[in-house]
Amino acid sequence: MVKVYLDLLSQPCRAVFIFLKTNNIPHTLEIVALRKAQHKTPEFTKLNPMQKVPVMEHNGFVLTESDAILKYLATNFSVPEHWYPTHPERRAKVDEYTAWHHMNTRLHAAKVFIYQVLMPRMTGQPTDPAKLEKALKELEETLDKLESMFLRRQAFLCGDDITLADLLAICELMQPLGAGRDVLKNRPQLQHWSNRVRSALKHSFDEAHSVLYQLRDKATAKL
Repeated sequence: MVKVYLDLLSQPCRAVFIFLKTNNIPHTLEIVALRKAQHKTPEFTKLNPMQKVPVMEHNGFVLTESDAILKYLATNFSVPEHWYPTHPERRAKVDEYTAWHHMNTRLHAAKVFIYQVLMPRMTGQPTDPAKLEKALKELEETLDKLESMFLRRQAFLCGDDITLADLLAICELMQPLGAGRDVLKNRPQLQHWSNRVRSALKHSFDEAHSVLYQLRDKATAKL
């Protein structure tokens, strides 16, 4: 059985959790609370010296990095082929997005959350307006590329059905909601894509994001 170590406030962890749930892959879940520094304990460090989540264990095999974990799960378990297609060109399009993802969708959506939520909590200081404005500008440029390149003439990022690319992307773009910020608010094309992704993921999407929704509700209550 698969065992995963996750913190559902982490975007990549949510992607792994949703994939397991959506595809009914038998697994056990070990919560590693980053806010409590549980990723820095000797036990967890032995498992993953990089002190990061997610981590997967399967029959003695340990794997880190969400991209690698998701592709391993899609390859080694009986899941619908659309997630990570076997056809070379369709698979390459998923790999193209996931290679781009780390320094674009992930980096820029995470920065907004870091500057607006994490840094003020960690330092006790208010959000730095200049840093937040720069992060939002970078995110807007990434959203432009998602629309113009990846969603140009198709329903999902890599074709006509949901793939690992969509799962990784939606979890990142949800993260600024923790500050009460909907980054897709004025982008109907991305909103329609988001609705299609959420519909495909069904109840597992909201289950994975329940902690983030609580942060959103607290943030909006202060406005």
